[in-house]
Amino acid sequence: VQLQASGGGLVQAGGSLRLSCAASGRTFSTYALGWFRQAPGKAREFVAANTWSGDSTYYADSVKGRFTISRDNAKNTVSLQMNILKPEDTAVYYCAAGIQLGIWTYWGQGTLVTVSS
Repeated sequence: VQLQASGGGLVQAGGSLRLSCAASGRTFSTYALGWFRQAPGKAREFVAANTWSGDSTYYADSVKGRFTISRDNAKNTVSLQMNILKPEDTAVYYCAAGIQLGIWTYWGQGTLVTVSS
């Protein structure tokens, strides 16, 4: 089972990036999917997640209104659209999958997002 995150890069403050995560090895249509991030010297933190159906989504307060999580169960992918990026969004972003929210069994390798001021 693998999760492969991509789409990270360098962007100026106020800009946008779209992260994608492709799952392989099994079907994740019945799994919760989420994004986490870890800034230098800080603990990993939750960013966004949705349930297997995609009907319920959850965001960290720090990204609410700027980030949007979406999933395509047919393609086994989850994306994170990030708008109005801030320097404090700089981090390695990880995608994760779990049988339910809060139980994250599978993790991607991470993709680096750097936001310059």
